[in-house]
Parts: sequence; structure tokens; C-alpha cells
Amino acid sequence: MANAPKPTTVTKESSSSASNLFAVLVIPLCIAIGAALFMFVLGDPANFIDNNPDNHPVPGNFAGMAYKGGPIVAILIGMLLMVFVFSVERFIVISKATGSGSLDAFIKKIQGYLASSNIEGAMTECDKQKGSVANVIKSGMKKYREMEVEPNMDTDQKCLAIQKDIEEATTLEMPMLEQNLTVLATLVSVGTLTGLLGTVTGMIKAFSGLATSGAPDQAALANGISEALICTATGISTSTVAIIMYNILTSKIDKLTYAIDEAGFSIIQTYASTHK
Repeated sequence: MANAPKPTTVTKESSSSASNLFAVLVIPLCIAIGAALFMFVLGDPANFIDNNPDNHPVPGNFAGMAYKGGPIVAILIGMLLMVFVFSVERFIVISKATGSGSLDAFIKKIQGYLASSNIEGAMTECDKQKGSVANVIKSGMKKYREMEVEPNMDTDQKCLAIQKDIEEATTLEMPMLEQNLTVLATLVSVGTLTGLLGTVTGMIKAFSGLATSGAPDQAALANGISEALICTATGISTSTVAIIMYNILTSKIDKLTYAIDEAGFSIIQTYASTHK
């Protein structure tokens, strides 16, 4: 195997640690911000009758209704913030992995250099492109160049060695792109379930209040139910945004993987056809 991926391993390990630290810091921070928004924005006295948060919300005031949904609303706001923060973070990471130019144009240039057996030109193009895809392809090119002067292997063995090197370089690069996607995947389910939990607890409080009040109060019951349903709406919104962003991000990662596979196949085919 080529010597190039060795320093890459160190880089990826440090990047992985940084990504894990990012997740550890962001999750409690988002929950804290959600709690602050719940207390000071949704719980603003101006949102309630007589400026008293213990009273019903001002008619039509959505913020006051959301506040009456209870502390679970604060957690749901924090989850929604997590979705946005982790989505932006993954977009930045994937953008860096793609490189400085169009990925499709880069792959076509690499294939053009390979067609003319210009390995040095292809490696120079990788240096210009940068990013994970270019790193993997450059690693394959280095192995290609090593195999040209390897006297103890036949063509099939050399092609297999090049393929193995590309696969190992891909194994180093690609998992970094999928980090923190598990957070989004988890929020898809947890957001809805947390919203339902808030709704159930809100309904219990609404009907308990109705039972202890003696005479039925339709307005109070309607307010209680609407406040409880705020949790469901917020939870479903969180899950919806999370699953949309998760699918967008995974499709981008799949595109990078396909580009690496396409370029790797071209490298191996070029070596096999020129060293028969």
C-alpha cells in the first residue's frame, strides 16, 4: 500500500474527535437555547391576559399557546435547533469533501488524463480540486505509479493492489462525512415521540382540570386541547425537517461515493489496458 494514506489517518482521527466534540457541545447548547426561548420569548407576560403567564394566552397569540404546552415545548425547540445546526455543519463538511470545483467536471478531467496516460496531470488536477474525493483519487494515482515499477507482480495483482489502495483510502475519507448524521436520523423519530408525549401529558392536565372544576368549561377545555396539540405540531415539524435534511445529505454523500467508484474504475481499467 502507498505511504500517502498514513498521515491522512492522523488527520481523520483528529477530525473525528473534533466532530464528536462538536456534537457533545451543540446538543446541550441547543437545549439551553430552547429553554431560554421558551421562558423569555414564549413566556413573555405580554402574551397572556392581564400580563400574567398564569392566565390564558391572549386570543390568537400563538407564542402564549406554545408556552402553555409545557416544558416539553422547550425540549422540542432545542431539537429543532439541533436539526438546523447539524444540517449546516454537514453541508459545510460535504462541501469541503467535494472540493473547490464541480465534481462532475473534475471526474471528466481525470478520465481525460487517464485516457492519455497522463498520471502526473491527473495528480496535479487532484491537488487543484482538493477535498476527500480528490484525496482518494490521488492515493490511487500514487499506487498506480508505484505499480509501474513493481517487478514482482503481474498485471492482475497490480490492478488488485490499486483497487485495494483506493478502497482503503475511501474507508479513511468517507466515514467522516457520515458523522453526526445519526443525530439527524435519531431526531426523526425522537421529535415525533416527544411531541406526542407532550400532547398526552397536556391532555391529561386538561381533562384533570375539567374534572376538578365542577361545571364543564368548554372554553377552558378547548384551550387545554389546543395547547396540548402544540407539542404534536412542533414534534412533527422537527421530524419533517430532520428527515428532509437527512435525505438531502445522504444523497450528496452517495454522489461523492459514486464519483470515487467511477474514477477508481477508470484508473484500474487504464492500468489494465496499458499494461497487457
